[in-house]
Amino acid sequence: MQIIPCPGFRAAGVAAGIKKNGRKDLGLIVADVPAAVAGLFTRNQVQAAPVRLDRERVRAGVCRAVIVNSGNANCCTGADGDRDARRMAAAAAQAAAVPADQVLVASTGVIGERLPVERIEQALPGLVSALAPEGVADFAEAIMTTDRVPKVVSRRAPVGGRTVTVTGVAKGAGMIRPDVATMLCFIMTDARVEAPLLHAMLTAGAERSFNRITVDGDTSTNDTILLLANGLSGAAIATEAERAAFRSLLDDTMLALARWVVKDAEGANKLVRVAVNGAASDADARKVADTVANSPLVKTALFGEDANWGRILAAAGRAGVPFDPGRVDIFIGPVRMAAGGMGCGKAAEAEATRVLKTDEFEITLDLHQGTGHDAVFTCDFSIDYVKINADYRS
Repeated sequence: MQIIPCPGFRAAGVAAGIKKNGRKDLGLIVADVPAAVAGLFTRNQVQAAPVRLDRERVRAGVCRAVIVNSGNANCCTGADGDRDARRMAAAAAQAAAVPADQVLVASTGVIGERLPVERIEQALPGLVSALAPEGVADFAEAIMTTDRVPKVVSRRAPVGGRTVTVTGVAKGAGMIRPDVATMLCFIMTDARVEAPLLHAMLTAGAERSFNRITVDGDTSTNDTILLLANGLSGAAIATEAERAAFRSLLDDTMLALARWVVKDAEGANKLVRVAVNGAASDADARKVADTVANSPLVKTALFGEDANWGRILAAAGRAGVPFDPGRVDIFIGPVRMAAGGMGCGKAAEAEATRVLKTDEFEITLDLHQGTGHDAVFTCDFSIDYVKINADYRS
Protein backbone atom coordinates (compact mmCIF):
# COMPACT_ATOMS: atom_id res chain seq x y z
CA MET A 1 0.00 0.00 0.00
CA GLN A 2 2.03 2.96 -1.31
CA ILE A 3 0.42 6.15 -0.03
CA ILE A 4 1.06 9.48 -1.72
CA PRO A 5 -0.36 12.25 0.49
CA CYS A 6 -2.52 14.59 -1.56
CA PRO A 7 -1.28 18.19 -1.22
CA GLY A 8 -3.64 20.43 0.70
CA PHE A 9 -5.33 17.64 2.65
CA ARG A 10 -4.57 16.41 6.17
CA ALA A 11 -6.05 13.39 7.89
CA ALA A 12 -5.97 11.51 11.17
CA GLY A 13 -7.55 8.58 12.97
CA VAL A 14 -7.85 7.87 16.70
CA ALA A 15 -9.68 5.65 19.17
CA ALA A 16 -12.68 7.47 20.66
CA GLY A 17 -14.18 4.53 22.53
CA ILE A 18 -17.03 3.88 20.10
CA LYS A 19 -15.86 0.36 19.32
CA LYS A 20 -15.88 -2.21 22.08
CA ASN A 21 -12.43 -3.53 21.10
CA GLY A 22 -10.63 -0.22 21.73
CA ARG A 23 -9.34 0.13 18.16
CA LYS A 24 -9.29 3.33 16.13
CA ASP A 25 -12.85 4.37 15.34
CA LEU A 26 -12.86 8.09 14.53
CA GLY A 27 -11.31 9.69 11.45
CA LEU A 28 -11.07 13.21 10.08
CA ILE A 29 -10.05 14.69 6.73
CA VAL A 30 -9.50 18.45 6.52
CA ALA A 31 -8.99 20.45 3.34
CA ASP A 32 -6.62 23.37 3.90
CA VAL A 33 -8.59 25.43 1.38
CA PRO A 34 -12.23 25.08 0.32
CA ALA A 35 -12.59 22.04 -1.94
CA ALA A 36 -15.19 21.30 -4.58
CA VAL A 37 -17.13 18.18 -3.61
CA ALA A 38 -19.34 15.56 -5.22
CA GLY A 39 -21.11 12.66 -3.56
CA LEU A 40 -22.93 9.43 -4.30
CA PHE A 41 -25.13 7.74 -1.74
CA THR A 42 -27.00 4.51 -1.08
CA ARG A 43 -30.20 3.72 -2.95
CA ASN A 44 -31.50 1.78 0.02
CA GLN A 45 -34.79 3.29 1.19
CA VAL A 46 -33.52 2.94 4.76
CA GLN A 47 -30.89 5.69 5.01
CA ALA A 48 -28.73 6.65 7.95
CA ALA A 49 -28.75 10.16 9.42
CA PRO A 50 -25.29 11.02 8.01
CA VAL A 51 -26.47 10.13 4.49
CA ARG A 52 -29.47 12.43 4.80
CA LEU A 53 -27.28 15.25 6.10
CA ASP A 54 -24.65 14.84 3.38
CA ARG A 55 -27.26 14.71 0.61
CA GLU A 56 -28.40 18.15 1.79
CA ARG A 57 -24.95 19.70 2.23
CA VAL A 58 -23.22 18.32 -0.84
CA ARG A 59 -25.55 20.34 -3.06
CA ALA A 60 -23.58 23.48 -2.16
CA GLY A 61 -20.54 21.91 -3.84
CA VAL A 62 -18.01 23.01 -1.19
CA CYS A 63 -16.38 20.99 1.60
CA ARG A 64 -13.71 21.74 4.20
CA ALA A 65 -13.82 18.58 6.31
CA VAL A 66 -15.20 15.04 6.56
CA ILE A 67 -15.59 13.33 9.92
CA VAL A 68 -16.19 9.59 10.00
CA ASN A 69 -16.83 7.10 12.77
CA SER A 70 -16.92 3.32 12.76
CA GLY A 71 -18.62 1.04 15.28
CA ASN A 72 -22.01 2.75 15.04
CA ALA A 73 -24.09 3.43 11.91
CA ASN A 74 -26.32 6.14 13.42
CA CYS A 75 -29.15 4.58 11.43
CA CYS A 76 -32.76 3.98 12.45
CA THR A 77 -32.23 6.38 15.36
CA GLY A 78 -35.00 8.85 14.47
CA ALA A 79 -34.83 12.57 15.11
CA ASP A 80 -32.15 11.98 17.75
CA GLY A 81 -29.93 10.47 15.06
CA ASP A 82 -30.36 13.52 12.82
CA ARG A 83 -29.46 15.80 15.71
CA ASP A 84 -26.46 13.62 16.56
CA ALA A 85 -25.13 13.80 12.98
CA ARG A 86 -25.41 17.60 13.00
CA ARG A 87 -23.85 17.79 16.45
CA MET A 88 -20.95 15.62 15.26
CA ALA A 89 -20.40 17.92 12.26
CA ALA A 90 -20.62 21.06 14.41
CA ALA A 91 -18.10 19.71 16.89
CA ALA A 92 -15.68 18.85 14.10
CA ALA A 93 -16.15 22.29 12.55
CA GLN A 94 -15.35 24.03 15.80
CA ALA A 95 -12.32 21.87 16.50
CA ALA A 96 -10.92 22.28 12.98
CA ALA A 97 -11.92 25.96 12.70
CA VAL A 98 -13.93 25.53 9.49
CA PRO A 99 -17.53 26.51 8.61
CA ALA A 100 -20.04 24.04 10.09
CA ASP A 101 -22.09 23.79 6.89
CA GLN A 102 -18.96 22.70 5.00
CA VAL A 103 -18.42 19.60 7.16
CA LEU A 104 -19.70 16.25 5.91
CA VAL A 105 -20.31 13.20 8.09
CA ALA A 106 -20.20 9.44 7.59
CA SER A 107 -20.81 6.55 9.96
CA THR A 108 -20.53 2.78 9.73
CA GLY A 109 -21.27 -0.04 12.14
CA VAL A 110 -24.23 -1.43 14.04
CA ILE A 111 -27.70 -0.22 13.03
CA GLY A 112 -30.27 0.93 15.57
CA GLU A 113 -28.05 2.15 18.40
CA ARG A 114 -27.71 5.79 19.48
CA LEU A 115 -24.41 7.39 18.46
CA PRO A 116 -22.24 8.30 21.50
CA VAL A 117 -21.56 11.85 20.30
CA GLU A 118 -20.04 12.91 23.60
CA ARG A 119 -17.17 10.45 23.05
CA ILE A 120 -16.58 11.97 19.62
CA GLU A 121 -16.53 15.46 21.11
CA GLN A 122 -14.04 14.38 23.77
CA ALA A 123 -11.76 12.81 21.17
CA LEU A 124 -11.79 15.73 18.72
CA PRO A 125 -8.96 17.82 20.25
CA GLY A 126 -6.57 14.88 19.98
CA LEU A 127 -7.88 14.04 16.52
CA VAL A 128 -7.26 17.57 15.23
CA SER A 129 -3.81 17.64 16.83
CA ALA A 130 -2.93 14.44 14.97
CA LEU A 131 -3.87 15.84 11.54
CA ALA A 132 -1.04 15.39 9.04
CA PRO A 133 -0.65 14.84 5.27
CA GLU A 134 0.47 11.27 5.92
CA GLY A 135 -2.36 10.71 8.43
CA VAL A 136 -4.48 9.07 5.76
CA ALA A 137 -3.13 5.68 6.90
CA ASP A 138 -4.55 6.20 10.39
CA PHE A 139 -7.78 7.52 8.89
CA ALA A 140 -8.10 4.36 6.79
CA GLU A 141 -7.66 2.21 9.88
CA ALA A 142 -10.21 4.24 11.86
CA ILE A 143 -13.06 3.68 9.39
CA MET A 144 -12.68 -0.13 9.24
CA THR A 145 -15.35 -2.50 10.55
CA THR A 146 -14.97 -6.13 9.42
CA ASP A 147 -12.22 -5.17 6.94
CA ARG A 148 -9.09 -7.21 7.37
CA VAL A 149 -6.80 -4.46 6.07
CA PRO A 150 -7.01 -0.69 5.56
CA LYS A 151 -7.45 0.34 1.92
CA VAL A 152 -5.65 3.35 0.44
CA VAL A 153 -4.83 3.85 -3.24
CA SER A 154 -2.73 6.72 -4.62
CA ARG A 155 -2.07 7.74 -8.20
CA ARG A 156 -0.01 10.62 -9.59
CA ALA A 157 0.35 11.70 -13.22
CA PRO A 158 0.75 14.80 -15.41
CA VAL A 159 -2.47 16.53 -16.41
CA GLY A 160 -2.31 19.64 -18.58
CA GLY A 161 1.38 20.17 -17.80
CA ARG A 162 0.89 19.92 -14.03
CA THR A 163 1.36 16.97 -11.67
CA VAL A 164 -1.95 15.82 -10.24
CA THR A 165 -2.40 13.51 -7.26
CA VAL A 166 -5.44 11.37 -6.49
CA THR A 167 -5.58 9.49 -3.17
CA GLY A 168 -8.59 7.42 -2.20
CA VAL A 169 -9.55 5.61 1.00
CA ALA A 170 -12.27 2.97 1.22
CA LYS A 171 -13.77 0.63 3.75
CA GLY A 172 -16.01 -2.28 2.94
CA ALA A 173 -16.02 -6.03 3.29
CA GLY A 174 -19.70 -6.94 3.69
CA MET A 175 -23.06 -5.50 2.64
CA ILE A 176 -21.52 -4.89 -0.78
CA ARG A 177 -23.52 -4.92 -4.00
CA PRO A 178 -23.34 -2.83 -7.20
CA ASP A 179 -25.79 -0.06 -6.30
CA VAL A 180 -24.22 3.41 -6.65
CA ALA A 181 -22.12 3.51 -3.48
CA THR A 182 -21.56 0.21 -1.79
CA MET A 183 -19.13 1.23 0.94
CA LEU A 184 -17.58 4.28 2.50
CA CYS A 185 -15.08 5.87 0.15
CA PHE A 186 -13.30 9.22 0.30
CA ILE A 187 -11.21 10.47 -2.62
CA MET A 188 -8.97 13.54 -2.54
CA THR A 189 -7.32 15.31 -5.47
CA ASP A 190 -5.41 18.54 -5.98
CA ALA A 191 -6.85 19.03 -9.47
CA ARG A 192 -9.08 22.06 -10.04
CA VAL A 193 -12.50 20.71 -11.02
CA GLU A 194 -15.83 22.47 -10.65
CA ALA A 195 -18.45 20.58 -8.65
CA PRO A 196 -20.82 19.75 -11.57
CA LEU A 197 -18.01 18.19 -13.63
CA LEU A 198 -16.68 16.48 -10.51
CA HIS A 199 -20.10 14.90 -9.96
CA ALA A 200 -20.31 13.75 -13.58
CA MET A 201 -16.87 12.16 -13.41
CA LEU A 202 -17.59 10.51 -10.06
CA THR A 203 -20.87 9.08 -11.34
CA ALA A 204 -19.30 7.71 -14.52
CA GLY A 205 -16.29 6.35 -12.63
CA ALA A 206 -18.46 4.61 -10.05
CA GLU A 207 -20.45 2.98 -12.83
CA ARG A 208 -17.22 1.48 -14.16
CA SER A 209 -15.86 0.42 -10.76
CA PHE A 210 -17.89 0.44 -7.54
CA ASN A 211 -21.06 -0.48 -9.44
CA ARG A 212 -19.28 -3.53 -10.84
CA ILE A 213 -18.60 -5.33 -7.57
CA THR A 214 -20.54 -7.57 -5.24
CA VAL A 215 -19.78 -9.51 -2.07
CA ASP A 216 -23.14 -10.68 -0.77
CA GLY A 217 -25.86 -8.87 -2.71
CA ASP A 218 -26.71 -6.56 0.21
CA THR A 219 -26.85 -2.77 -0.03
CA SER A 220 -25.97 -0.86 3.13
CA THR A 221 -27.95 1.96 4.71
CA ASN A 222 -24.83 4.13 5.01
CA ASP A 223 -23.12 3.83 1.61
CA THR A 224 -21.29 7.04 0.75
CA ILE A 225 -18.65 8.08 -1.78
CA LEU A 226 -17.23 11.60 -1.54
CA LEU A 227 -14.79 13.17 -4.01
CA LEU A 228 -12.98 16.38 -2.98
CA ALA A 229 -10.90 18.58 -5.31
CA ASN A 230 -8.94 21.52 -3.85
CA GLY A 231 -7.24 22.82 -7.03
CA LEU A 232 -3.83 23.36 -5.41
CA SER A 233 -1.93 21.66 -8.25
CA GLY A 234 -3.06 24.43 -10.58
CA ALA A 235 -4.21 21.83 -13.10
CA ALA A 236 -7.50 23.13 -14.46
CA ILE A 237 -9.54 20.34 -16.00
CA ALA A 238 -10.83 22.43 -18.89
CA THR A 239 -9.85 20.91 -22.25
CA GLU A 240 -10.98 17.52 -23.51
CA ALA A 241 -7.39 16.24 -23.25
CA GLU A 242 -7.20 17.37 -19.62
CA ARG A 243 -10.56 15.80 -18.84
CA ALA A 244 -9.47 12.52 -20.41
CA ALA A 245 -6.18 12.48 -18.48
CA PHE A 246 -7.84 13.25 -15.15
CA ARG A 247 -10.66 10.80 -15.82
CA SER A 248 -8.11 8.05 -16.42
CA LEU A 249 -6.33 8.87 -13.16
CA LEU A 250 -9.57 8.95 -11.19
CA ASP A 251 -10.98 5.79 -12.77
CA ASP A 252 -7.77 3.87 -12.09
CA THR A 253 -7.93 4.86 -8.41
CA MET A 254 -11.59 3.92 -8.09
CA LEU A 255 -11.22 0.57 -9.85
CA ALA A 256 -8.23 -0.36 -7.69
CA LEU A 257 -10.22 0.44 -4.55
CA ALA A 258 -13.28 -1.46 -5.81
CA ARG A 259 -11.22 -4.58 -6.58
CA TRP A 260 -9.60 -4.33 -3.15
CA VAL A 261 -12.99 -4.25 -1.43
CA VAL A 262 -13.95 -7.55 -3.08
CA LYS A 263 -10.55 -9.10 -2.44
CA ASP A 264 -10.88 -8.18 1.25
CA ALA A 265 -14.50 -9.38 1.48
CA GLU A 266 -15.66 -11.03 4.68
CA GLY A 267 -14.22 -14.54 4.75
CA ALA A 268 -13.26 -14.40 1.06
CA ASN A 269 -10.34 -16.24 -0.53
CA LYS A 270 -11.00 -15.57 -4.23
CA LEU A 271 -11.32 -12.46 -6.39
CA VAL A 272 -13.29 -13.45 -9.49
CA ARG A 273 -14.22 -11.42 -12.56
CA VAL A 274 -17.45 -12.65 -14.14
CA ALA A 275 -17.50 -11.55 -17.79
CA VAL A 276 -20.39 -12.03 -20.20
CA ASN A 277 -19.76 -11.73 -23.94
CA GLY A 278 -22.02 -12.18 -26.93
CA ALA A 279 -25.20 -10.89 -25.31
CA ALA A 280 -27.90 -9.15 -27.34
CA SER A 281 -26.98 -5.89 -25.54
CA ASP A 282 -24.64 -4.56 -22.87
CA ALA A 283 -27.63 -4.31 -20.52
CA ASP A 284 -28.42 -8.00 -21.03
CA ALA A 285 -24.77 -8.88 -20.39
CA ARG A 286 -24.86 -6.90 -17.14
CA LYS A 287 -27.98 -8.72 -15.94
CA VAL A 288 -26.42 -12.11 -16.58
CA ALA A 289 -23.09 -11.14 -15.00
CA ASP A 290 -24.89 -9.77 -11.92
CA THR A 291 -26.98 -12.91 -11.50
CA VAL A 292 -24.00 -15.25 -11.78
CA ALA A 293 -21.84 -13.06 -9.52
CA ASN A 294 -24.52 -12.95 -6.79
CA SER A 295 -25.52 -16.62 -6.96
CA PRO A 296 -24.90 -18.32 -3.57
CA LEU A 297 -24.52 -21.66 -5.35
CA VAL A 298 -21.85 -20.28 -7.68
CA LYS A 299 -20.07 -18.51 -4.83
CA THR A 300 -20.02 -21.60 -2.59
CA ALA A 301 -18.67 -23.65 -5.51
CA LEU A 302 -15.86 -21.09 -5.82
CA PHE A 303 -15.09 -21.56 -2.12
CA GLY A 304 -15.07 -25.34 -2.56
CA GLU A 305 -12.90 -25.01 -5.70
CA ASP A 306 -15.52 -27.09 -7.49
CA ALA A 307 -15.64 -26.69 -11.29
CA ASN A 308 -19.44 -26.95 -11.27
CA TRP A 309 -20.17 -25.10 -14.52
CA GLY A 310 -23.83 -26.22 -14.37
CA ARG A 311 -24.42 -23.78 -11.51
CA ILE A 312 -23.03 -20.96 -13.67
CA LEU A 313 -25.32 -21.78 -16.59
CA ALA A 314 -28.32 -22.24 -14.30
CA ALA A 315 -27.73 -18.82 -12.73
CA ALA A 316 -27.47 -17.22 -16.17
CA GLY A 317 -30.75 -18.85 -17.13
CA ARG A 318 -32.69 -17.07 -14.38
CA ALA A 319 -31.35 -13.59 -15.15
CA GLY A 320 -34.44 -12.69 -17.17
CA VAL A 321 -32.44 -12.43 -20.38
CA PRO A 322 -33.49 -14.45 -23.46
CA PHE A 323 -30.73 -16.64 -24.92
CA ASP A 324 -30.30 -20.10 -26.40
CA PRO A 325 -28.70 -22.40 -23.79
CA GLY A 326 -27.55 -24.67 -26.60
CA ARG A 327 -25.16 -21.99 -27.86
CA VAL A 328 -23.48 -20.96 -24.59
CA ASP A 329 -19.76 -21.44 -23.97
CA ILE A 330 -18.36 -21.22 -20.42
CA PHE A 331 -14.72 -20.71 -19.46
CA ILE A 332 -13.01 -20.84 -16.07
CA GLY A 333 -9.79 -18.96 -16.65
CA PRO A 334 -8.58 -20.09 -20.09
CA VAL A 335 -10.27 -23.48 -19.76
CA ARG A 336 -13.40 -24.12 -21.82
CA MET A 337 -15.76 -25.97 -19.48
CA ALA A 338 -18.84 -26.01 -21.68
CA ALA A 339 -19.33 -25.63 -25.41
CA GLY A 340 -22.76 -25.23 -26.92
CA GLY A 341 -24.34 -25.69 -23.51
CA MET A 342 -22.68 -29.08 -22.92
CA GLY A 343 -19.74 -30.08 -20.75
CA CYS A 344 -16.27 -30.58 -22.19
CA GLY A 345 -15.40 -33.60 -20.05
CA LYS A 346 -13.30 -34.65 -17.08
CA ALA A 347 -9.99 -33.44 -18.51
CA ALA A 348 -11.36 -29.90 -18.80
CA GLU A 349 -12.77 -30.15 -15.28
CA ALA A 350 -9.36 -31.15 -13.90
CA GLU A 351 -7.70 -28.19 -15.64
CA ALA A 352 -10.37 -25.81 -14.36
CA THR A 353 -9.93 -27.10 -10.81
CA ARG A 354 -6.30 -26.01 -10.95
CA VAL A 355 -7.46 -22.51 -11.94
CA LEU A 356 -9.97 -22.48 -9.08
CA LYS A 357 -7.17 -23.07 -6.59
CA THR A 358 -5.62 -19.70 -7.46
CA ASP A 359 -6.53 -16.42 -5.73
CA GLU A 360 -7.68 -14.48 -8.81
CA PHE A 361 -9.23 -15.67 -12.05
CA GLU A 362 -12.05 -15.03 -14.52
CA ILE A 363 -15.29 -16.81 -15.38
CA THR A 364 -16.45 -16.05 -18.92
CA LEU A 365 -19.78 -16.81 -20.55
CA ASP A 366 -20.25 -16.34 -24.30
CA LEU A 367 -23.96 -16.33 -25.13
CA HIS A 368 -23.45 -16.05 -28.92
CA GLN A 369 -26.49 -13.78 -29.22
CA GLY A 370 -24.88 -10.48 -30.23
CA THR A 371 -22.08 -8.07 -29.34
CA GLY A 372 -23.13 -7.06 -25.81
CA HIS A 373 -20.49 -7.26 -23.08
CA ASP A 374 -20.17 -6.47 -19.38
CA ALA A 375 -18.37 -7.77 -16.29
CA VAL A 376 -18.71 -7.79 -12.49
CA PHE A 377 -16.19 -8.61 -9.75
CA THR A 378 -17.27 -11.10 -7.09
CA CYS A 379 -15.75 -13.41 -4.49
CA ASP A 380 -16.31 -16.81 -2.96
CA PHE A 381 -18.84 -17.40 -0.18
CA SER A 382 -17.11 -19.08 2.75
CA ILE A 383 -17.98 -20.52 6.14
CA ASP A 384 -16.14 -17.58 7.70
CA TYR A 385 -18.62 -15.15 6.09
CA VAL A 386 -21.41 -16.79 8.08
CA LYS A 387 -19.36 -16.77 11.28
CA ILE A 388 -18.40 -13.10 10.92
CA ASN A 389 -21.98 -11.99 10.40
CA ALA A 390 -23.43 -14.30 13.02
CA ASP A 391 -21.12 -12.76 15.63
CA TYR A 392 -21.15 -9.16 14.34
CA ARG A 393 -22.92 -7.55 17.29
CA SER A 394 -21.39 -9.69 20.02
